[in-house]
Amino acid sequence: MTAIRLLLVDDDPLVRAGLSLMMGGAADIEIVGEAADGSEVEQLVERTRPDVVLMDIRMPTLDGLAATELLRGRADAPQVVVLTTFHADEQVLRALRAGAAGFVLKDTPPAQLLDAVRRVAGGDPVLSPAVTRQLMLHAAGGSPDTRKATARDRIAALNDREREVAVAVGRGGSNAAIAAELYMSVATVKTHVSRILAKLDLNNRVQIALLTYDAGLLEADGH
Repeated sequence: MTAIRLLLVDDDPLVRAGLSLMMGGAADIEIVGEAADGSEVEQLVERTRPDVVLMDIRMPTLDGLAATELLRGRADAPQVVVLTTFHADEQVLRALRAGAAGFVLKDTPPAQLLDAVRRVAGGDPVLSPAVTRQLMLHAAGGSPDTRKATARDRIAALNDREREVAVAVGRGGSNAAIAAELYMSVATVKTHVSRILAKLDLNNRVQIALLTYDAGLLEADGH
């Protein structure tokens, strides 16, 4: 089994030490580096090639949002999980729009934090449907009407089946749950999700969820 390569980014040395102790004890996770500021991240990623970056949002020189945007612009971008102390932080939403695969609270129990890193490394976002909805309500940037019109224009690129899958992703459904709901195989769901990401130029399922919300599809769906 190949270990998940993890980079820790937090300006608090005590937090980094705690995370290193917690995460480094897992047999399937290897801590490949630590950074105290977002400005150090890109160079460290270049050198250590992590699979996942656990990224604090608030740092003095370059914050986690800017660092996430820099990383997600790379062809070989690692997955990014944002660390925060807030459930509905406007900046968390902006980080998700920038391409972060999800977020975890700093007081998340160790077992759940380990699970989050494993899930993201495996390609699944780390956001419960309830948390996704809460973040969406704090959407940042642009008026709701402008966001809705722009999102609907982008969604129009999807065919009917892809749109159904996108809405199901927006409601927080797993591949298995979507497959059961729409009477298709899990493999077919994965294919549709991949096509949706490619057609809409999105990074991950979280961004699909945000786009369907902006387009008003989740309201129209009655959820």
